[in-house]
Amino acid sequence: MEKIKKRIFFRSDPTETVKLRKRKSVLYSKRDAHLGSGEGFFGASIYLVLFTVAVRVVNCFLVQTSFVPDEYWQSLEVAHRMVFNYGYLTWEWTEGLRGYSYPLFFATIYKILHILKKDTVQLLIWVPRLAQSLLSALADVRLYCLVNTLENAETAKWVYFCQLCSWFTWYCCTRTLTNSMETILTVFALNYYPFHGTHKKSSSKYLMWIALAFIIRPTAVTVWLPLLFLNFSKESEKINFVIHHCVPVGFKILGISLIIDRVFFGKWVLVQLNFLQFNVLQNLGTFYGSHAWHWYFTQGFPVILGTHMPFFIHGCFLTPKRYHVLLIAIFWTILIHSLLSHKEFRFIYPVLPLCMVFCGHSLANLKKWKKAAAAFLLVSNLLLALYSGLIHQRGTLDVMKPIQELCLNESTLKETEPSVLFLMPCHSTPFYSHTHCPVKMRFLECPPDLTGNKSYIDEADVFFMAPLNWLNRELNQTLLPSHLIFFSVLEEEIVPFLAGNNYVKTTDLFHTHFPEGRIGSHIYIYERKSK
Repeated sequence: MEKIKKRIFFRSDPTETVKLRKRKSVLYSKRDAHLGSGEGFFGASIYLVLFTVAVRVVNCFLVQTSFVPDEYWQSLEVAHRMVFNYGYLTWEWTEGLRGYSYPLFFATIYKILHILKKDTVQLLIWVPRLAQSLLSALADVRLYCLVNTLENAETAKWVYFCQLCSWFTWYCCTRTLTNSMETILTVFALNYYPFHGTHKKSSSKYLMWIALAFIIRPTAVTVWLPLLFLNFSKESEKINFVIHHCVPVGFKILGISLIIDRVFFGKWVLVQLNFLQFNVLQNLGTFYGSHAWHWYFTQGFPVILGTHMPFFIHGCFLTPKRYHVLLIAIFWTILIHSLLSHKEFRFIYPVLPLCMVFCGHSLANLKKWKKAAAAFLLVSNLLLALYSGLIHQRGTLDVMKPIQELCLNESTLKETEPSVLFLMPCHSTPFYSHTHCPVKMRFLECPPDLTGNKSYIDEADVFFMAPLNWLNRELNQTLLPSHLIFFSVLEEEIVPFLAGNNYVKTTDLFHTHFPEGRIGSHIYIYERKSK
């Protein structure tokens, strides 16, 4: 050791105290700070991880409303069928537009619960959502770590605060939606992206997360095109980047997806191609509604950003140059989705964590009113989050509880086999994933016409054109269901049928304060009584 000291520091006296120069490099100081902060497995303090997980678990239990049918019909319902051999597959699955990779995640959870003999209906509903909450919490932590690495702890703190405050993130992140998983994987990928001014090199890691997001939802690649182009343009060895990073990752992830779909479809299906062909090339998504080209700019984006909007705009002028590519990615994604006629709020949800980077920079740079601004964000978003999560559109979930009771009531099952008919817009409620018993249920179907028949009208539309005529035509005395479920706006039109067939209202459930069209403020359950 003495010889080493002499050789490195040129000291002649081994007893002389050696004073090491303290590094002043920002890069080294950040690294040293991280090493001394009690980092856990996820790159952050274990206390931060536990706190974030706790927040998202509370988040999960405070979201008791429905958003869109896909959170059940394209995930939990499919998983239920995969494990328990009964459940309804929508037309997307018969046409090969959806892949089994995402439902397989929940099917694994269902299978574990089944093996442990804990597959009660409540656990089947809540455990998948808790798993989604855990992944969302890890994404929140990784977003904090990303900004902490690129900037500093102060800025990271405010980005993290903005992320937790976002009402739309609160509303969506614990739902079993492909958009939620797409957003999580996008944040994971950002942590490995070689931003300008960092020492990160192009890595297969961020490409792997992008590929996984693409497998879950093919449109996920949209937000990444500007970042991929920038990364590629700065690569000195472009061919090497493609051959040694892009191609291997693409083949591996796509290969796994193909094998999974081959197992469950029973044939080779490239669902990503079918998805893009239907939704992008043929633009057949318009069957489920269309909006003006500017809808995302004038309504969609402002709504999901909410009261974060002024801070986002302010942050756009403050963030360093390295974040310009994120700003481009945000508006590029909105622009591309604007070209498609069918638009939904959730389609641009993956850009929301990117927006939080700019909002956090805004708050971090406020000299005055910082606490007031933070309080404003917290209160305004909390009110929206609690209302949308606990009140708005809760009836379609609450209505499944009486159906669950039909399954539990053994005496009812012995006397007469119950059957349920949903006279609602198609896929308004969950299905077997929320009853976990093979009770006979039927709903009004609405698959699009893929044959080019311009006069095609789906079953749901036919019913709502003349509800009373449809009931008298389709249901005779031998086919009458024991229970009818419908929105309150329909009651007046079908009163003669209800009275003539001894149906009695047994349940009245609140649904929304904003009824619209075929959606009523309440949901009614009518039960047929014996004469």
